[in-house]
Amino acid sequence: MNMKSTGIVRKVDELGRVVIPIELRRTLGIAEKDALEIYVDDEKIILKKYKPNMTCQITGEISDDNATFAEGKLILSREGAEKLIEEIRTRFETNKA
Repeated sequence: MNMKSTGIVRKVDELGRVVIPIELRRTLGIAEKDALEIYVDDEKIILKKYKPNMTCQITGEISDDNATFAEGKLILSREGAEKLIEEIRTRFETNKA
């Protein structure tokens, strides 16, 4: 994990809440009402934008029709798979020249 300091410090309020600055939410694509997963790693609390299990990692489409690849590490919709295939084809054809 590549952790870097933002230089931003926030205090926990009386209800245990911490505000995530707008700059970070914009950078990470976190919108109002988005769900976040909470992980603990030793003394670190890690927040990650929650994505349901069958979310296409290219298009963001959620569907039980999406397929898993690479031993479950990659989930793609048909459209996401087509975009990825085209990008791979283009990149490898460009690198051949």
